[in-house]
Amino acid sequence: MKITDHIKQANGKTLFSFELIPPRKGRSIQELYDNIDPLMEFKPPFIDVTTSREEFVYIEKEDGLLDKKITRMRPGTLGICASIKHKYDVDTVPHVLCGGFTKEETEYLLVDCHYLGIHNVMALRGDAMKEQQYFEPTKGGHEYALGLVEQIADMNKGRYLNNVIETSDCSDFCIGVAGYPEKHLEAPSLKTDLKRLIQKVEAGADYVVTQMFFDNKKYFEFVDMVRAEGIDIPIIPGIKPIAVKRHLQLLPQVFKIDLPQDLIDAVDACKNNNDVRQVGIEWAIQQSRELMEGGAPVLHYYSMGKSDNIQAIAAELF
Repeated sequence: MKITDHIKQANGKTLFSFELIPPRKGRSIQELYDNIDPLMEFKPPFIDVTTSREEFVYIEKEDGLLDKKITRMRPGTLGICASIKHKYDVDTVPHVLCGGFTKEETEYLLVDCHYLGIHNVMALRGDAMKEQQYFEPTKGGHEYALGLVEQIADMNKGRYLNNVIETSDCSDFCIGVAGYPEKHLEAPSLKTDLKRLIQKVEAGADYVVTQMFFDNKKYFEFVDMVRAEGIDIPIIPGIKPIAVKRHLQLLPQVFKIDLPQDLIDAVDACKNNNDVRQVGIEWAIQQSRELMEGGAPVLHYYSMGKSDNIQAIAAELF
């Protein structure tokens, strides 16, 4: 079922969902199952699975020199989606990236999704590779998420890359895109970022999932801005519980977001990471309750490979 249909059927009730990261290459999918199992009691209608960029590794040769190779340390997004869908009978949402994929490779991935009965995809540009200062599009791939949305929307109309004639054999993907209440880190302004979101919606995006934020005022102001532009698709807030003290520096640095002073002070006062984790849980519960009262269609949690804090939050809410 499409994400938008799940939201419609909820009749105004806020739904629960979360996002998973594939295990590193060579690890078992049982790690994911162990994190998913405790969360299934809260009846998530869908689960997102991220896709990681490729990265460079250096392999020492017999002569002592290093050979630079490109690899993916967390492959298997589509296989994991299919496995979760089969094991738990829940819809899954693979993240589809511009970075690291040609248009042809993207089409093959989408065709496989269609074959597997996966009806939802999250269309993202993706981040720069670790060795890149700025995002560089893959040769033969999309430069922006807008182009990716357009390609998926074309497939929904039966238009494939090597067949410009519309056919009746088409996909029916529900397309999710990212939204940034505090603007994308590369956008020159929030207004410019909003224009880019409008373009993605006009191209065929069906719903928005926001970047993490810790001040609900930012989310509600963002929703008001989007609605003022005549956009009425669901806007799902993304929530990330603080878990360790270094998140105070790491999250603003990586995602260019602000942290409320009350949260900073509470974390600074903690004596160990267990205390920090509890502060993060309590803050996320408070955030979540306010978002539910404000009419958020879904609360989407970034689990980052761990589920115990998400379980503690959901137990208070759902």
